[in-house]
Amino acid sequence: MNHPFGDREHRAPAILAGLAALGMAAMLIGRGLFHDAGSNSYGALADALLHGRVWVESCPEIDCARFDGRTYIVFPPLPALVAMPFVAWFGFPGFKGFVLLGLALSTLSLLIWSRIFGALAVDRRDAPWLILALAFASPLFQVTLRADGVWFFAQVVGFLMTSLSLWAVVCRGSFALACLFAALAFLCRQMTILYPLFLLAVALPPGAPLRAGLRGLAGPLARGAVPLAAALILVLAYDAARFGNPLETGYAFIDNPDSQGFIWRRLSEIGLFSPKYALFNAVYLLLQGVHVEFGGPYRTEIIGLDKAGVALAVSSPWILLAACARIDRVFAAGAAVIGLIAGTTLLYHSNGAEQIATQRYTLDWLPILLVLMLRAPRPAAFAALPLLVTWGVVTNAAFAFLASVYRL
Repeated sequence: MNHPFGDREHRAPAILAGLAALGMAAMLIGRGLFHDAGSNSYGALADALLHGRVWVESCPEIDCARFDGRTYIVFPPLPALVAMPFVAWFGFPGFKGFVLLGLALSTLSLLIWSRIFGALAVDRRDAPWLILALAFASPLFQVTLRADGVWFFAQVVGFLMTSLSLWAVVCRGSFALACLFAALAFLCRQMTILYPLFLLAVALPPGAPLRAGLRGLAGPLARGAVPLAAALILVLAYDAARFGNPLETGYAFIDNPDSQGFIWRRLSEIGLFSPKYALFNAVYLLLQGVHVEFGGPYRTEIIGLDKAGVALAVSSPWILLAACARIDRVFAAGAAVIGLIAGTTLLYHSNGAEQIATQRYTLDWLPILLVLMLRAPRPAAFAALPLLVTWGVVTNAAFAFLASVYRL
């Protein structure tokens, strides 16, 4: 039996994608071993929690809040708890392994997805290409590469939790366990609180009337509500302890005095959410191509890469196969959750800035899209999967290489 990467018609794409993937893996390991500064804000929060505080002594990065003379990390707390054992052992900022920790967590996510692919009866020819796509032709690569930053590490941990939530309902058939992981995802990325709507649709018996299916899941629904309620209560209590108001996340008190970029101007002059951001965010999500800025007297010198990113269909074109998804109530639930998360993000002041050749906020809903894409029988269009994945891997590798060489 031939290995799927060894199929004659896919041999050239496999070699090209494999070489690019090896280079990207080397970038991940090299950054983890030699460039991790240990200044991640989650490290500072982990150290604070170890000392019984919810405030930090100083802001290691940016986007910290200043309130009543103290400094706070505004982001949800679970990634700090994940880092806590390592910070307890090595100290802060002594622990300089956030990229390697992120790499371990992302590798675990890929192993989980290999189980999900098996449960969804993904064709053996497609499964290796899909793993390659998630690893090196999706936003997961860049957030792992940059996991020494607080924003990126949060997404690595959040992606693991959303992946586990889907594994629980697809592979284990456990809605309650899926809700536990969704609750943990919410403690990394707030918009993932909507995942239980999709998880419930997947958990319902196929073809059963909605009302009868919900009655049959009464017990799991009750058990699943417990971790979700606990996560909400924890966040409210955490915010009340920091800012004296359970509904105050701290974003209103972000203080970046030395920042003059467009994100700072948006926050200070427009606000956290606004329809004014929708066009910019939509163009970068759906249409924007790769962009290298040339300068110098002959415009032959690379002086910049567009750090607002690249449209998902350009850097991860394999997702276009989701157009073949089966239309049913599971699809409707998934499309609704994706629409709510992506639609809210379109109004957000940042589309995931400081990213190259990706749209990293899409990681919040990409796992749902992947399940929808793979639930249907393998259509003829999937014959293009190797070429689409190869394009994504090579594109991501090229831009990661340029960013590294030109220190952009």
